[in-house]
Amino acid sequence: MNVEYINPFLRATVNVLSMMAFVTPVAGQPFVKKDKAAKGDISGVIGLTGASKGVVVFSLTTAAAVKIVNSMLSEKYQGLVPEVSDAIGELTNMISGDARRELAGKGLKFEAGLPSIVKGPGHVIECITKGPTIAIPFNIDGLEFVVETSFE
Repeated sequence: MNVEYINPFLRATVNVLSMMAFVTPVAGQPFVKKDKAAKGDISGVIGLTGASKGVVVFSLTTAAAVKIVNSMLSEKYQGLVPEVSDAIGELTNMISGDARRELAGKGLKFEAGLPSIVKGPGHVIECITKGPTIAIPFNIDGLEFVVETSFE
């Protein structure tokens, strides 16, 4: 896995959540994911094509998703209601778009599909890419989420 593909997603996550949700995510050490189980209760998933085939997954615990969306929309949602799911899909799209802009500046152009949402404790995301899945853990006030990327 080329670090040139990973760092833009780390920076995009921090940029998007800081600007749109007014939270300051702190990145942890990226790691190679060994299983297919999501690290959260809700995941936004976007497939990428172009310079390589890939996928981006934004996976959050319920508490992290609600905190981020409530901050973003100045609401008081509880649980994974439809509005929270929709916002996670849009944030996934924004993170992907911000990272793709940075990659395009390096000559690596990607097109994105529509975001999909998968919910439920222990849900599984099976990527059809042949490359490893790199997970970047983040923390916001003790609440955890990950952004995963996998490219061929």
